[in-house]
Amino acid sequence: MEGSSLSIIPNGTVYGAFGLTISSEIPLPELLTNHQHEGPVDAEVILDEMSAYKPILLDNPNTYMVLDKQVLFYIPDNAFYGIKDGRTIMISPVGEQEEGFDMIRLYLLGTCMAALLMQRGIYPLHGSALSMDGKVYALVGESGAGKSTLAAALLREGCSLLSDDLIALSFDEDKGIRVSPAYPQQKLWQESLAHLAMPVDDYKSVYGRMTKYRIPLNGQFLNTPQPLAGIVELVKNGAEEVSIRKIDGLERLPTLGRHTFRPFLIPPLGLAGWHFEASAQLAGRIDMFQLQRPESKVTVTELVRVFMDSVITGGVQRENQFHQHA
Repeated sequence: MEGSSLSIIPNGTVYGAFGLTISSEIPLPELLTNHQHEGPVDAEVILDEMSAYKPILLDNPNTYMVLDKQVLFYIPDNAFYGIKDGRTIMISPVGEQEEGFDMIRLYLLGTCMAALLMQRGIYPLHGSALSMDGKVYALVGESGAGKSTLAAALLREGCSLLSDDLIALSFDEDKGIRVSPAYPQQKLWQESLAHLAMPVDDYKSVYGRMTKYRIPLNGQFLNTPQPLAGIVELVKNGAEEVSIRKIDGLERLPTLGRHTFRPFLIPPLGLAGWHFEASAQLAGRIDMFQLQRPESKVTVTELVRVFMDSVITGGVQRENQFHQHA
């Protein structure tokens, strides 16, 4: 950490997120603190020189590697990262860190946490998890599909947020598939704020992404694990109107593969068998839908209506049942 001027917490603060207690030597203001926790934690974030791996990482910047069962990567002008044993995230910052740890936290709460969850056998999905009327749905989609905008619009309709960006799914024989809450924040692009008539000046931008903003959601964050009811994939296509259909059969597994967070880490970690079995459990136990929207126009209001009518109230299931009995 030569030359850094960082706000380091000497003994670490304990936070709760993704179903884990996490001690951290750097401040993580997005997460909820767990001041009552005593004893061992599930995971730790530590500052570590990572001297043994720096030479090979310096030769391979911006490359994700798995060595000695550890996920390792180096982002120039940012930090070296290492994730091991489903328990420890090591960070070696590079140089001065403007805006404190803002840029480091982007990688820490994204790729690093996803790798740690995989190592613990917790399934990481890329998307937003929302609760409405006691049902939790994961909203997934490719970058630019509009899932964050739709999630923000659904929050206005009374939904609660469990997670934005990284969704942690755990499998329990008695309790089924459960979503563990992350932290009370959503990130929205400036374009999404404009669509939703949300004033940009009310929010702080994400460091390094000046047109993306942090949206605090303390009043609409559900901080208890919830059973997953289904997954909704949002896609843009050439259709003229919003439509929705169920995803059935063999189409379900590749859909889950597309929306697993950082799926390229699965083979080198030796987790291909685990991921296949977990995906098969998901595919067999929850509802899956594809929500289609036109590329050519803004359709947030219509997407919300179709989502609420077809997914939350079960319109798609009723329609399918009708066709099966017709």
